[in-house]
Amino acid sequence: MDGTFHLNEELQYLLVVVGLFIVPRVLQRLRIPSAITCVAIGAALGMGFGLFHGDGVMPLLSTLGIVSLFLFAGLEVDFAELRRGLAVTIGHLLLQVALLASGTWVLGAIFDLPWRPSLLLALALLTPSTGFILDSLSAFGLNEQQQFWVKTKAIASELVALGALFFVVQSTSVESLGLMTLALGLMVVLLPSVFQIFASRILPFAPKSEFAFLMILALVCAYVTRHLGVYYLVGAFVVGVTAVRLRKRLPALASERLLIGIELFASFFIPFYFFKAGLRLKQEYFAWQAVLLGLAFVVVAVPLRVGTVAVFRRLALGEPWRDGARVGLSLVPTLVFTLVLADILRERYALSSHLFGALIVFALVNTALPGVLLRAAPPEFAEPDAPRSEPTTTVAAAGEVSPEAPTIRTVSSEPS
Repeated sequence: MDGTFHLNEELQYLLVVVGLFIVPRVLQRLRIPSAITCVAIGAALGMGFGLFHGDGVMPLLSTLGIVSLFLFAGLEVDFAELRRGLAVTIGHLLLQVALLASGTWVLGAIFDLPWRPSLLLALALLTPSTGFILDSLSAFGLNEQQQFWVKTKAIASELVALGALFFVVQSTSVESLGLMTLALGLMVVLLPSVFQIFASRILPFAPKSEFAFLMILALVCAYVTRHLGVYYLVGAFVVGVTAVRLRKRLPALASERLLIGIELFASFFIPFYFFKAGLRLKQEYFAWQAVLLGLAFVVVAVPLRVGTVAVFRRLALGEPWRDGARVGLSLVPTLVFTLVLADILRERYALSSHLFGALIVFALVNTALPGVLLRAAPPEFAEPDAPRSEPTTTVAAAGEVSPEAPTIRTVSSEPS
């Protein structure tokens, strides 16, 4: 026995699709984030049944998911909003940089790591996962002002983290850093021209092709940055930010309708990213040392991050401790960023199995915390049974009483 569960390939894909789009929704009633459920399904099928090992379809679907998620995150960047709270945002960023510097030094000393993997490890523990947070923000029970600050700080923190990631990966030599910075800068400079050419030369002859253009361009730039060594997410994010920068000149490429389309596309494919992340997990990653270390990361990093945000907001805005803590807790999830950085650490710096497993445990636990501690309401679903209606009677023109067919009443939240 090789431990592989043999099942028709088409049936395997069908069951996975059903599982990824139904089971997580059911478990959301228990306040379990759907991303965690998708990782668990992948781990169960990979470790338990040996399915999809060496499969070529899941990596493609996973790439579509992560690229569309970071394209959406880039499209969500609002420079006017960032400027509106600029002073507070800069203060948050300075605090984030201080935490990263301290975390890099502490982690390097504890685990005897060089500064590059230490900084990546600190980023994995301290960087909020913007795409996941934006997708879950409405479920955290925050008011409009709190949502604004969470969104602003998450996006700003991600910009800093992406810059740090690029620097760490390419700083092995001055020549490498210079060439790759030039290549990335060239991509950023050329993108507006690509958008202009599409809008003036192609769009008039191919109406309603904005969505396809953005996705294709995001995929191309994602693969470029992947080869630059900073993973897919940087290229996709830059494409989204560029579209936002050109919103006034090319409104069709950053419209609300297009944003909704990208969000729906991401919501369909991102479960495959988490599923693929679960497929690659091995039992050796979850030895008791890894689990305990992951929980230790939670015990130390989560209160530290929530506390620093609450203290800063108390000093800068005079905000009540409870409100500051709610904002800080909403920024706790690190799932996507931790998974990405854990892969980079394992591939480039041969991260040990117990540290890799600890990062996975940390990411799963901290991502589940806001839904539980903020007491976010579970998603509402339509009433499964239509209310029963009684037959009514009307008086016919000739004075006869005749029964009418029963009518189905719609469910309404308004008082009758």
